[in-house]
Amino acid sequence: MRRPGLFHLTLLTPAQALATLMLGAPALYVLWLSFTVSNYGLNPQFVGFDNYIKLLTDGVFWRASWNTFLIVNIVVYIELLVAFGMAVLVANMKHGRMLLFAVILVPYGISEVVGVLSWRFLADPNIGIITKGFAALGVNFNWTRNVGDALSLICTISIWHHLPFTFVIIYAAIISVPSELYEAARVDGASAWQQTRSITIPLIIPAATLAIVFRYIFAFRMFAEVWLVTKGGPVRLTEVLGTYLYRTGFSFSDFGGAAATGWLMVLGALLLSVFYLRSMYRKSFSNE
Repeated sequence: MRRPGLFHLTLLTPAQALATLMLGAPALYVLWLSFTVSNYGLNPQFVGFDNYIKLLTDGVFWRASWNTFLIVNIVVYIELLVAFGMAVLVANMKHGRMLLFAVILVPYGISEVVGVLSWRFLADPNIGIITKGFAALGVNFNWTRNVGDALSLICTISIWHHLPFTFVIIYAAIISVPSELYEAARVDGASAWQQTRSITIPLIIPAATLAIVFRYIFAFRMFAEVWLVTKGGPVRLTEVLGTYLYRTGFSFSDFGGAAATGWLMVLGALLLSVFYLRSMYRKSFSNE
């Protein structure tokens, strides 16, 4: 594909100007705020990199960063595998495809708060169905006391709620694969697994890459799942960057520190997704 020329870029100027105004200006303001000390009733005072130094020497911040990194990678790749399996299943169904498709999309139509609170009720340590199910298997599942159980529940909720997004992208890519390729493979004696490995997976990689990039961004700013389940507890051991930012800004009234946290979150999300963004760019604008 040819690189866009000057004329084509000029046509995008109105959209670029609008994006700069709506996104760029607030981002620059938050960047400036991150170099200041600011709270309710106090005019921002420039302090240089003090907010960033404070964050980078805060053990809770690093704990939140590690939890975010761990949750993001677990959520994104498990969700991708589940979405792929479900997309293949639905694409090959002869009957009831639209019914199952609608059922899969249900979590995306439910309010995030309602969904999280429903999961919290199901996993209640005393009366929850999930907890009783684990107990019947001899497993003690208590997310109020065990950090691992709490993070597992948070990951499960995030996957459940956002799975329809990834599923739709993967499903659209699968049904767009020319049927002639599968027919030719069957004539050559290829099994269903060989068709999936040699045809389906290579051709849906661009769509899967797009899904991964978006889910990295969405998962990196995770908040409701953690705040409504554990509020970052016990003793902030399940804190993620989203809850750390909220607590810094609205519990401690440290807007400069919250702004610095937000910008570090942006940089972290870019670092996690830069490989996939570079891959998408090369596939779109080069012959490599």
